Amino acid sequence: MAESCHSRSLSWLVKPCIPSDPNRHFCTPSPLRLVSQPTTSAAPTPVTTISDLPDDLLLECLARLPASSLPSLPLVSRRFNRLFIFNSDSFAFLRRRLGLLNHSLIALSVSLDLSVLSSAILRLHPSDSNSGMSPDLDRWTFPLSVTSDNFSHARAVSTGRFVYLIGRNAMLRSDVWTRSVTICAKPVFPRKKFAVAAIRDRVYVAGGSSRTSAVEEYDPETDSWRIVCDAPCRRYGCVGATTENGIFYIAGGLKLSGNQNTLDAHTCAGSIDAYHIASGTWIRTHSSSITTVPAGGCILGACGIGDMLYIMASHALEISFWRWNGEASTLSIRGGGTNGRWDKLKPPPVPGQVGTGLRFSCTAVGPNKVAAVVHVSAVRGRVAAGAVNGALLVYDIRSGEWTYGPYILPESRRTSCVSVEC
Repeated sequence: MAESCHSRSLSWLVKPCIPSDPNRHFCTPSPLRLVSQPTTSAAPTPVTTISDLPDDLLLECLARLPASSLPSLPLVSRRFNRLFIFNSDSFAFLRRRLGLLNHSLIALSVSLDLSVLSSAILRLHPSDSNSGMSPDLDRWTFPLSVTSDNFSHARAVSTGRFVYLIGRNAMLRSDVWTRSVTICAKPVFPRKKFAVAAIRDRVYVAGGSSRTSAVEEYDPETDSWRIVCDAPCRRYGCVGATTENGIFYIAGGLKLSGNQNTLDAHTCAGSIDAYHIASGTWIRTHSSSITTVPAGGCILGACGIGDMLYIMASHALEISFWRWNGEASTLSIRGGGTNGRWDKLKPPPVPGQVGTGLRFSCTAVGPNKVAAVVHVSAVRGRVAAGAVNGALLVYDIRSGEWTYGPYILPESRRTSCVSVEC
């Protein structure tokens, strides 16, 4: 029995159970079948879009868009248009806080055939040590539906994001954010070569008419003009400026007949009238005008920065540049004021002996720069040699130096320039 149970005696039984091919020694696992358990269906997660945000958060998002996207923003939806248009102050505050608003120079000019309004934006950056200007320009055009030569001697002024181009008997409003142009109410009296300034979101014009000496005020909210007072001197070819103390300055120009002012033509060309908006009163000294340019110069352009007036003047043989500190706190509204202090600054790099054929469209760009576009016209059929029409000059108040800027609108016709934040 023991012999029959020996392992060798079972070998004949085991060998037939082992396959002769070793490659067949494998085992294939069988997949386990999982029994699916019944589950309850979960509710879909709600999707939140930008339109679901409240107005304040949505405005915060829209304020971060690049400047190139702003013109098409009102076209996206009615809500975007409402936030963008009716909350422009909040929108500008957010972009200014984010560093997306820069002091920019806006130039407007009408084509020679008076059919197209051309605009250009030149952004100024304080980090640029040369002229503070970026080399790229943003230009666009708009066909004019108004006829005749209403804008042949137009003046421009800005309030917030809007630029107003005021012609002889018409006015346009350009939105620098949306690049749209709107026809607005025209002034009460037709004017040409007049003074204009913006104070507290209102626009004021004076001079430029032989029919009246009225000073007019424009209210953008009601799109209407009204007469606020009569100027002490009826001027033609004058320029306007304003300072932060709310005074409307009317400078230079030729005296027109029809008023009681005793200023002769030469004195009128170098004198300045000042109208205090808040009190509705003219500031006066011993003469009707508060001051005159030293050495009998004729005022060619002016703009205000802070309490200071910066004035271009012609002295027949040279062009001078002045800063006038009116010392508004000592100016008497009822009379007996002071002529202020005149400081002579470095003159602009333009050729002398240009006579009366040279004018400047001046504007303050930020707190430290004065920009001036040169206008050259023929005098007795002759144009001053070396004077380039449409040239841009920028004066840096801190360094006291002038620099040439790029030609904003080449082949332009009497380009008007203003400053905005965009």
